[in-house]
Amino acid sequence: MADNYLGNKMEEYMARKAAGSSPRKVHTSLSTLLLKNRSHRGFDTSFKVREDQLRRIVGVNCRIPSARNAQVLRFRMVLADEACKVLPHIRLGGALPELHLPAEGSEPNAFIVVCSTVPEDKWVDIDLGISAQSMLLQAVEIGLNGICIGAFDKAKIAESLGLEFEPLLILALGRGTDHIELVEIGEGENHSYYRENGVRYVPKVRLEELIL
Repeated sequence: MADNYLGNKMEEYMARKAAGSSPRKVHTSLSTLLLKNRSHRGFDTSFKVREDQLRRIVGVNCRIPSARNAQVLRFRMVLADEACKVLPHIRLGGALPELHLPAEGSEPNAFIVVCSTVPEDKWVDIDLGISAQSMLLQAVEIGLNGICIGAFDKAKIAESLGLEFEPLLILALGRGTDHIELVEIGEGENHSYYRENGVRYVPKVRLEELIL
């Protein structure tokens, strides 16, 4: 019986090989990606994000929806050699000002600066939200972490990077070091994230209170 079993398996293997098929890939569920997609404000500075990784992340914008299909967003990739042009002009952790984030020695060293070829309006903002979330989910899928940064000096960023268009949002990317947990809250409770014993807790309104 054992010989027949092994023989059958070998025949199956040879048939797959001849047909050019490969082992089935295991795909991560959207639920898992969403849970992993937390906003990291501390990064492993010894890890350097590669250009091909940033290109893969920006590449999702060739496949996602766009309001009126206008596709007005443009993206400036910033690797470690240019990170010094961005870091002085961003702020992280508005709800935890006493921590002065990013802390020294935990700064991100890769960024994607999102710009628009037209003046910002509600349609641009729709595209911006779809784009940012899609890029962060792609980052998580390839083993990176990130955060959307809206608190930055637009004029200084544009000048330091030589941007033709006004920057709207910055994604910081890398290998995150934060320990983050979600906590359920009621609609009227405090939405601000907080840190206790090295863990950052992020309140999320429970499903029952989101549904009208």
